[in-house]
Parts: sequence; structure tokens; C-alpha cells
Amino acid sequence: MLDGVEVPPLFFLDGLIECAARVLGQCADGELHFVGRSVDSLYDLLSGALADTGWSSRLHPLPLSLYGLSGQGFTAEELRQLRTNLTAEGLAPAELMRGRPTVFVDLVYQGSTFENLYAVLREWIDDERAQWDVIRRQLRFVGITWRTKTSPNTWRWQQHADFAGELPATAIRNVSLDGRLWSYFGNTQPKTAESFRRTRWSDADVAEPRRAEETRLALAEAVQVVAAGRTPDVRRALADELGRQPAMSERWLRDLQLSLRK
Repeated sequence: MLDGVEVPPLFFLDGLIECAARVLGQCADGELHFVGRSVDSLYDLLSGALADTGWSSRLHPLPLSLYGLSGQGFTAEELRQLRTNLTAEGLAPAELMRGRPTVFVDLVYQGSTFENLYAVLREWIDDERAQWDVIRRQLRFVGITWRTKTSPNTWRWQQHADFAGELPATAIRNVSLDGRLWSYFGNTQPKTAESFRRTRWSDADVAEPRRAEETRLALAEAVQVVAAGRTPDVRRALADELGRQPAMSERWLRDLQLSLRK
């Protein structure tokens, strides 16, 4: 499928390594769920870099689009299917109460995907009569934002998100990314799959691979990113970036850094 596909050099690699380290530093030693397609390359890089560590099983792609109004006002059938899909990803209310923190990672513009995902989970938790007082301490949202100059007047998405007030102050964290890279991952990067919107949640053909030229290019780039993550140079660079994170004072991150240096 990839015969003859030429992938340009990974111009974004250095920025992606920095972003990956900062996301790890904000994850509170949790399970990471990469929401939608915009963070595909971040997932691919970490899948390669962490393949030989105990973290390899903590990385979970979450194919789901809940952006804007398309992530609201579900029919009863759509909501049942969405809950079925989330259960398959280990995100049912009973699972959220157990084990490590559940960390959602996504590129953030105004935060509607996170807000809609939270609303779905919150209603489900109430319906299941799960222990919200436990789950609220287990949820974490890491938003990758467009890097700007910071000032007291800087617009911050979480300050406009109603759900933020229902969670501990540490539950929402941001990682800034160079605007050119943010735009590439969020707007122009070829993707291996179509956006997983509500109209496709119950589509039996959704798992069938696409064979369009754009898909082949996206897959070839993804293979390159995973391969780059496995290289000693990238693992060392990621370990170096981890050393700059405030969470390095915690043993779990120091242990991860040591694993990357082996």
C-alpha cells in the first residue's frame, strides 16, 4: 500500500518532541487518551518512544469527533452507540473510578470537544449512579493550544468552559505549541481516517482502510513518526525535555526518564 509513497522530512519533529514531553509532564502518571485525529502524530511518536517501557500500554487513541454543535443534542440511539464505543475504549463510569487518572489529550481551539466530552461523561455517570466524588478527582484534560505571548489579557479556553468549575484546579492543563505546527496538525495534515462523527459511529464499514492517495501519504508519515520515536536520538531528546518539566520532582516521571535513557 505504501509502495512509491515519498514522505517529506518530518519538519515538525523537534516541536513534537517538546510537546510530547510537556504532555507527559502534565499527565499525573495517568492513562492517556488521544482524542480525535489532530493528535495522531503525538500518539505515534510516543508509541514509538515508549514501546519498550512500562508506559506502552498507557497510550490509547480515541477516535471520536465531538467538535462544536455536532457534539451536542444526541438522539437516544446516538447516545447509546456513543456509550457503547466509549465502553470499548475503557471509559465507562465504572472504569473511570479505578486505577490511574484518565487523561484526555487534544488540540484545543475554544475547548468545545472537551466540553462536549465532559457533558457526555457527566450525564452517563449520573445515569449509572457512579461515584462522582471519586471520578472528578480522576479526570484530567490536557489541551494543546496555539502558542502566543502571554499576558493578563490572554484568552484562555478553560476560563470560558463551564465544566472547569466542577473539577479540581489541577484537572485542566495546557501545553502550548508553535502556531505553524498547531495549524498543520489541526488543519492541513493528511489523515489516515475520516473524522469519526456521529453519522459514522454505527457504520459497519468504518474500519475498512481507505486507499486514497492522501491516506497513503498519511500512513507513510505515521510510520515515519513511529520509527523516529524508536530511535535512540529521539528517546534521548524526549528524556532531556522531561528533565525540564516541573513534575520531575515526582518519582514516576524520573523513572520514565530513566527508562527512555536505557
